[in-house]
Amino acid sequence: MTQTDIWRLSATELTALTHSGELSAEDVVQDAITRMHQVNPNLNAVVEDLSDEALERARNLDKAKAQGTAIGPLHGVPVTIKINVDQKGHATSNGVVALKDVIAPDDAPVVRNLQNAGAIVIGRTNTPEFSFRADTDNPLHGRTHNPWGRHISPGGSSGGAGAAVMSGIGALAHGNDIGGSLRFPAAANGAVTVKPGLGRVPAWNPSQQTERGILAQSMSVQGLITRSAADLHRSMPSLIAEDPRDPFHVPIPWRGENMEGPVKVAFTKNTFGYALHPEVEKALDSARDALVDAGYLLEEIDPPDVFECGRSGYRALMGEVLTLMKGDIEAAGSQTIRDIFEVYFQEFPPILETELIRMLAKRSHFAREWSLFMDDYPLVLSPFLPQPFFKPDRDTEGAEGVHEVLGCAVYSYAMNFLGLPAACVPARLADLPNGPQPINIQIAARRWREDMAVDAAAAIEARVGQMCLPLWDMMGTTT
Repeated sequence: MTQTDIWRLSATELTALTHSGELSAEDVVQDAITRMHQVNPNLNAVVEDLSDEALERARNLDKAKAQGTAIGPLHGVPVTIKINVDQKGHATSNGVVALKDVIAPDDAPVVRNLQNAGAIVIGRTNTPEFSFRADTDNPLHGRTHNPWGRHISPGGSSGGAGAAVMSGIGALAHGNDIGGSLRFPAAANGAVTVKPGLGRVPAWNPSQQTERGILAQSMSVQGLITRSAADLHRSMPSLIAEDPRDPFHVPIPWRGENMEGPVKVAFTKNTFGYALHPEVEKALDSARDALVDAGYLLEEIDPPDVFECGRSGYRALMGEVLTLMKGDIEAAGSQTIRDIFEVYFQEFPPILETELIRMLAKRSHFAREWSLFMDDYPLVLSPFLPQPFFKPDRDTEGAEGVHEVLGCAVYSYAMNFLGLPAACVPARLADLPNGPQPINIQIAARRWREDMAVDAAAAIEARVGQMCLPLWDMMGTTT
């Protein structure tokens, strides 16, 4: 292995080498930084370069290891952190100019947990204003580009994270997800992620002045975007470590009990009237075949009503946003984001006042229906989006644009409203008119069984391959 190959290694491979002493943390971090400086100028995925402090931390970890100090499970792994989460001494700007000087007084739980495990933060990644778009652009840091080409959005709101990890900037990328913000970037860039279920990963920003609304608390989760499913198994046990600052965190192990017999998977292509693109259908067939070959028991059956659940949940969230956030958006947001929110309110008419209270109650009904269904079918294989990923700024093109970007994504935000885990994994590399483009599908899992969703993602990845490999071959001609 040459020095310049290190950035290509997965977190799983890196930790094996840093634990054995074949690589030092400094070796690993230096190569990741070199890669970041090579490709980030064309991507704008990382908007705060933390090279100096990353190298200092790497050297300190190497010294501690040499002195016999026990090392963490992610020792030396380079990671990026999204700019909407607190990292001590750095701005939690959330892509908003007015927040550019909000300096975090302490680390958020996810940052603390990653660093306690030995991971090293090399940079902070871009997000749209208020982290509330499925695309990534803002007046403070500008646009993030997709490494597959500028004709494809990088996704959002963790678009910087998805573009960073897939282009080789760190083996792990932190992100979060209130309606799809881990899974949209994974789908856009051909990465792998799992949206954790409610209460799985501790969350809180020490810089925040007030508590978030109840739907924001119950729908938003912290997670990681990776290049391989194995890296989720490697890293997520560290991310879910307990933190008393989140009083609703559920401290249970990453791995649940093994199930007897083959795991039953409900398989659906239902897109509720939205056109199912042939390449998405091929991706679904590929994922189905991979799971069958891996020993899963697939049955083509629709789960409980995703459409009503998802649309109701997002309308309720828009009611909370209208009540609690609209003033901030109007005061501090750009005209672009203000216009997008006006169309959001048209696409998802906000549920307010008494009806909002009733919908919060009905959430238990939806969750119970899914719980009963998943007692028989612990996994649900479905589309993530019905079409290949959209172009940049599609959500700025009025009602039609928002409808294509977010309106059709019911499989995404339904899982947030239900609080269920959902993995997103590439199942096909499509040859489209503008060039190759990954197509991701979604695997929802029983409550607390993120591990089962990741196992299924690994089975699909074993058949389809990692999308970073053809991407890096393509990038080699342009970088």
